[in-house]
Amino acid sequence: MTQAFDAAIAAFAPRLPLAVALSGGADSSALLLACARRFPGQVQALHVHHGLQAAGDDFERHCRALCDRLRVPLAVRHVDARPAPGQSPEDAARQARYRSLAALAHVDTGPAAIKSVAIAQHAEDQAETVLLALSRGAGVAGLAAMPMHWQRAGLDWHRPLLRVACAEVRAWLQAQGEGWVEDPTNQDQRYTRNRIRARLLPAWAETFPHFRDALARSAAHAAQADELLRELAQADLAAVGTPPRIDALRALSHARQANVLRHWLKTCHGTTPSAAQLAELQSQLAACTTRGHRIRIKVGQGLVVREGVLLGCYNSAVLPPGPAGAMPALRHDAAPPVGGSGRQSAGGAPLARGKGCKPE
Repeated sequence: MTQAFDAAIAAFAPRLPLAVALSGGADSSALLLACARRFPGQVQALHVHHGLQAAGDDFERHCRALCDRLRVPLAVRHVDARPAPGQSPEDAARQARYRSLAALAHVDTGPAAIKSVAIAQHAEDQAETVLLALSRGAGVAGLAAMPMHWQRAGLDWHRPLLRVACAEVRAWLQAQGEGWVEDPTNQDQRYTRNRIRARLLPAWAETFPHFRDALARSAAHAAQADELLRELAQADLAAVGTPPRIDALRALSHARQANVLRHWLKTCHGTTPSAAQLAELQSQLAACTTRGHRIRIKVGQGLVVREGVLLGCYNSAVLPPGPAGAMPALRHDAAPPVGGSGRQSAGGAPLARGKGCKPE
């Protein structure tokens, strides 16, 4: 399954024009150089300055110099990727990066508008992602790790080097006489991914020399299982309704009930329950045999409550601001639903209800 660098580039057939996410590191520098040669005049580079370290200015200078030599247009966006309270630095930087790449790709809306974005993650990145998911007790969606191709924000996104070993990428770039910049934070073992890279991967390579292929196969199996579960959840949600009917949910097997609840909460309300929250919700559904049984459970970023014969979910995070910049809210004096409670948070503030479900 592992590919040579040249074979991966030869197999890469994106819709053009193409943008390459360029950090200045070896992987993205190699990908930009290879794509500029393969698709002359159809490639541009996108660089996101995260504003997190002084070395970020060096990354940008390297990117500008490389693009000047290759005569490839470069678009740069400066962002503040500092994490919010409770958010991991890696997650904050990743979210800021993908938002910025999409925004940069959409700057030109004419005939030269970007159709595809390429990202230079490689086989070790995929292995690290699988191991991270395992360490967190992830389900099949997490174990599926990173896809080679997906669509979002009207763009095709690609990881053409996902089956290429890191050493292969660097050897190819060195053979072209090109340099790169090293991110000093990659050596900081306070970050879990860096500890996996520095400690676990060498041990895996020594014990299981073909670990990249094995973990990639596991990720592919998980991705297929996740697709099947998603298709089943879509069919079940159509059957139980949106919002779901409690009696229809109770008629499902425990596993199908969990699957459709996760799908409903994620696709309709933008929230993901923890394993404990989902187990509690299912326990309450199992006990929900009378009109007077209340359900009011914190799930992800919102609340799931019983509303007569239905389940309701309230999550203000998925609603757009109102005319005055405030979130729309339900009335404090509204009568509680049958078997439920008033639509208020623990502090008494009104909660806004998520909009209808949108298909994935």
